Amino acid sequence: MTAERQTAFIRSLDEGNTTFLNEIEVEAREAGVPIIRPETQRLLRFLLEMQKPCRILEIGCAVGFSALLMSEYGMPESRITTIENYEKRIRQARENFKRAGKEERITLLEGDAAKILPTLTGPYDMIFMDAAKGQYLTFLPEVMRLLSPEGLLVSDNVLQEGDILESRYAVTRRDRTIHSRMREYLYRITHDPRLETVILPVGDGLAVSKMRHAVER
Repeated sequence: MTAERQTAFIRSLDEGNTTFLNEIEVEAREAGVPIIRPETQRLLRFLLEMQKPCRILEIGCAVGFSALLMSEYGMPESRITTIENYEKRIRQARENFKRAGKEERITLLEGDAAKILPTLTGPYDMIFMDAAKGQYLTFLPEVMRLLSPEGLLVSDNVLQEGDILESRYAVTRRDRTIHSRMREYLYRITHDPRLETVILPVGDGLAVSKMRHAVER
């Protein structure tokens, strides 16, 4: 109950997004499409202001809400490349980009990210990972290749509604592979000497990783 009251209080302090983004958020939630939570939105806006990325890559577009938020609150000259594999959501995302007048700033690539990422050249100043959670580990080598020397990697939903805290055998059998792969992903990004990573209990868990020069350990 304390955690719920804390979340409600923090959300009450947020001034919110633009009217158009609010409309997209309502439409997505009514359609049952998962989008980033309000507190995650707030942190993403903060990171955009701090990092000021010009080239952004998003893995997992859904209906385009996060890409639109990054376009709205990022640098005016920023360009966003986003990847989505689900045909129904691709159509809706393209429509949302058109409604927002953002077609020139947001490029939507259709297909499996595992196949698309190796074709990209980068570098990207910021990469937002919000795709199938069991695939984060698969995407990581290409993500590291594409990230700029001082780029920011933001990984959403890394706490999996608290399941990540549990033993592998405490989660349902169908979720065990995702559970173990996410744990391995978190270990990798927190122990890679090229990254400085912090895991935040924001939304459903957010890992923020900053590229850095190699250091002696």
